[in-house]
Amino acid sequence: MKLMTNSRLWRPLLLLRRQRSHDAKAAEAPIPRPVPTSAQLDELERNVVVRNHKNNVPLIRSLIQELDAGDQHKLRQLQAELEQLPNATHPRLREYGEEPRELAQYVHRQLPPQSSLKEFSELARALNLYRMDHLGNYTGHKSYYLTGQLATLEQAIIQYALQAVTDHGFKLISVPDILPKEVIESCGMRTEGERTQVYKLDTGECLSGTSEMALAGFFANKLLSEDQLPLKVTAVSRCYRAETSGLQEEKGIYRVHQFNKVEMFAICTAEQSEAELEEFKNIEIDLFRRLGLNFRLLDMPPCELGAPAYQKYDIEAWMPGRQMWGEISSCSNCTDYQARRLGIRYRRSADGQILHAHTINGTATAIPRLLIALLESYQREDGIEIPAVLRPFMDNQELITRNKRIPETKLVKFIKA
Repeated sequence: MKLMTNSRLWRPLLLLRRQRSHDAKAAEAPIPRPVPTSAQLDELERNVVVRNHKNNVPLIRSLIQELDAGDQHKLRQLQAELEQLPNATHPRLREYGEEPRELAQYVHRQLPPQSSLKEFSELARALNLYRMDHLGNYTGHKSYYLTGQLATLEQAIIQYALQAVTDHGFKLISVPDILPKEVIESCGMRTEGERTQVYKLDTGECLSGTSEMALAGFFANKLLSEDQLPLKVTAVSRCYRAETSGLQEEKGIYRVHQFNKVEMFAICTAEQSEAELEEFKNIEIDLFRRLGLNFRLLDMPPCELGAPAYQKYDIEAWMPGRQMWGEISSCSNCTDYQARRLGIRYRRSADGQILHAHTINGTATAIPRLLIALLESYQREDGIEIPAVLRPFMDNQELITRNKRIPETKLVKFIKA
């Protein structure tokens, strides 16, 4: 049986909260027993456990028992705990355990012997196109510069991805990087706590971790008509992540605090959402196939879904210089998890009923890891071969060679006025 969406399960309780806030006599009236049964709470708890999510269901049970006293503080506390519950999980993922299922491998290049392969940082430094050392004194840890032809390659990848997704009907939107924390949390990313990935500003607002959040926020509290759906948009943005890693395999630009990304986002009906997810997946596969990369498609287990996703596909490219698979893309069906929190609704054509939409998101290109996969896969003794599909965006250039025009920079303690 498909798991019930958490917000739908608790809708009567949320309506009760709004009703009581406008009732002058509510403080004296006892709170009716909430609709969710013990069996439904058991179902929620099983879902939380299988996703390796923080299990706050015991606290929710306790708060429900204490609601009879009419304590508004407890009611607000219950609301906060309910909002932390993850989305439901696709039934097929229940048997996956903690390991993804590999659905396919795509091999497009025959690579040279491992002994002759170099890692991205070594390649980029040898060509004088990249700098990541000695930046902590003024740009912070995990920062980087791309220069010369490598910076041009980044822009070529962005233009290539945009051309591909707009050909599939996505409309380009330019989005802000600073968002209210309510939008970010409504999309399923926590802004509080020790392990948050979100940068918070002194104003209380946050730096966006992905343009998915700004795109979802753009449609907050909108009522769409069914004939507008699926509504597909795309954005290029700077993404900010507070996460870091000391793992050797994630060195260099594999995991950084800021990077550029082309994101796909769609709003659709419940009946359309699974087909839309498959379209996103197929677009991503085609993007990386035409780039000539060796990659694999993974169906991710419940513990890798985060809070908002009902199901998720990852794409990992083979990075020959590192001799490892590295994630370069993903796409997720978030069902109505984000739409309910943001008030994204549509009017059904058949009967005029107003329903919450479903949202889909997917990465067309995330630049740093894609650069790693491309440079390590296309390395030659005389430089880096440029994939054929990117050459039109680089004046038909075929090879990246050592950058001689931009001098190597040196660390200085201060600059005199």
